[in-house]
Amino acid sequence: PEAGIEIAHGQMRERELEQVMLDFYHRRFNLLLCSTIIESGIDVPTANTIIMNRADKLGLAQLHQLRGRVGRSHHRAYAYLLIPPARSMSAGARKRLAAIASMENIGAGFTLATHDLEIRGAGELLGEDQSGQIHEIGFSLYTDLLERAVKALKEGRSPNLDQPLHQGPEIDLLVPALLPDDYVYDVHTRLVLYKRIAGMETKPALRDLQVEMIDRFGILPDPAKNLFKIAELKLLAAPMRIRKIEIGTE
Repeated sequence: PEAGIEIAHGQMRERELEQVMLDFYHRRFNLLLCSTIIESGIDVPTANTIIMNRADKLGLAQLHQLRGRVGRSHHRAYAYLLIPPARSMSAGARKRLAAIASMENIGAGFTLATHDLEIRGAGELLGEDQSGQIHEIGFSLYTDLLERAVKALKEGRSPNLDQPLHQGPEIDLLVPALLPDDYVYDVHTRLVLYKRIAGMETKPALRDLQVEMIDRFGILPDPAKNLFKIAELKLLAAPMRIRKIEIGTE
């Protein structure tokens, strides 16, 4: 009851809005009731709690920006998202809330942007639509297809997008080749590393990635070593146009 409260929204006059924000910055009142106008450009180090009403109506970028309005100093910060029962929310809203809840580390902005891109879909490069159907195939495959199409056009060829993406020689050595979940705990990080390993085009680059992983996660377990050996074997087999290497069971 003793808390001082002020209001801020986009319909206020500029000077009036500026004065409210200055008063909040200088702690002349305790609670700011406002619209999403404060989602960017506001830096109040003493603000440590934000409550977002009907967070399911906000976009992923808005949620990330609003959450970033608190915790801008050494004080521990809290962000509370008020939402209706899950069954009354759209599938997109549930995905956005799950994404924002899972990203708490520094530098999560890029990951959230990727999630947002997959949820809404990419816009048209040569059109007006700002969202698309990227969720049908996923961001990674979309960018691979786009890269292949651009490369074909630069070479004066018509891109054949019906042709499967070439993943190099198929290697089956009957050994476990993976990144164990007790070595790289985070699922998203493992997927990123799998993609990076598969995308290596030279042995030095592959070795550099191996050194990086040892530095980040420790000595490689045997399944991870096998994964790198198979990736290196693919690099050796590709110039020879070897399509498959397989060890028989007999």
